[in-house]
Amino acid sequence: MNVIIIIQMAWRNIWRNKVRSLIIISSVAIGLVAGLFVLSLYKGILEDRVRTVIDREVSHLQVHHVRFKEDFDPKYVIPGKDELIEHLHHLPTVKVFTSRTVAQGMLATGTGSSAIQLVGVDPEQENQVSGLNAKLKDGKGFSNGKKNQLLIGKKLADKMHLKVGSKAILTFIDKESNIVSGAFRVAGIYQTDNTPMDERIAFVKQDDLRLYLSLDGEVHEIAILLQKDGDVEDVQAALKSKYPELKIESWKEISPETKLMIETTDQYSLIFIIIIMLALSFGIVNTMLMAVLERSREIGMLLALGMNRVKIFSMILTETVFLTITGVPTGVFATWVIVKIYHRHGLDISALGGQAMSEFGFSSMIYPAFPWEKILSQMLIVLMAALLSSLIPAIKAIGLRPVEALQK
Repeated sequence: MNVIIIIQMAWRNIWRNKVRSLIIISSVAIGLVAGLFVLSLYKGILEDRVRTVIDREVSHLQVHHVRFKEDFDPKYVIPGKDELIEHLHHLPTVKVFTSRTVAQGMLATGTGSSAIQLVGVDPEQENQVSGLNAKLKDGKGFSNGKKNQLLIGKKLADKMHLKVGSKAILTFIDKESNIVSGAFRVAGIYQTDNTPMDERIAFVKQDDLRLYLSLDGEVHEIAILLQKDGDVEDVQAALKSKYPELKIESWKEISPETKLMIETTDQYSLIFIIIIMLALSFGIVNTMLMAVLERSREIGMLLALGMNRVKIFSMILTETVFLTITGVPTGVFATWVIVKIYHRHGLDISALGGQAMSEFGFSSMIYPAFPWEKILSQMLIVLMAALLSSLIPAIKAIGLRPVEALQK
């Protein structure tokens, strides 16, 4: 019965001064909006980066000769390539795959030279795996079927003063360790969110590169795109078991920085949440202290009438809980609306350092994703912050002396 009375009194008390109560409710809602929106931004950035790594850069899995990535020597081709390709064709978990020929070399023009990684591709298969055509910003790419065509990134094109139709000399080492060179003409300029990739990687047709490397249908890399992201570990384990002589890596192994970002996102977001909750706590402390001071005569009368200090303490805490649980749904709904708007239209941060983000492979356009899986934890954090903040006003309230409080 005492509990019900305290709850009733607490509920009536919070609406006696509507302005003050609305200030606290608004503070809780704003604090929750800030916290959830930060998590939404992190989730959006993370999901976008993971999709870019998988769909536009490295695919789910890559297969190489066990020694190829040590120094990218062209002689280390994939052994038993035909058997592996036939096996991949019959795997229901595999969506699409493509083979690549890779060489480290030098691109030279009349204005200078630059080290590059040359990737020989089958244009049709590569477009299915990495969306190569969608990356083109200028030129028609490999569509006209001419030989010795070259696709370069915008960053490299700007650096070397190249445009579509320009000629460049590519120099690299063939399978027999001989230095070979060839004249290639720029057929297209691509651009991604990964500026270092744009500066480092150039594409040519696989048949053209094989001639220079003295390769007879051999490949250095097979990139595999799966039907589901969740199948990566199972398919990798199965392929490793069947082909122990090959190096089979998942996208997390090829792009460890992305894996690290996934693992540390919770820690970084927690730091922001703590900062926001501290600001919220100060607001609640100040407002509830004001409420206690304004009601010191009332609290003194309750003490004089025999209401024990534990009940006074509980009443202040209950008031804070009511204010918090009133503000939480408002905050959640407001965040959901804001995130929904920005998820549809995107949040362009190019003016706030978008170029710097592209240096690390991130897009300057962020599409926040509402963190439904974090809702409960955020609500508990806000509630705990509010309860801890109310301890100071509650202790202040039970510290009042009835005689002194009644004289105020």
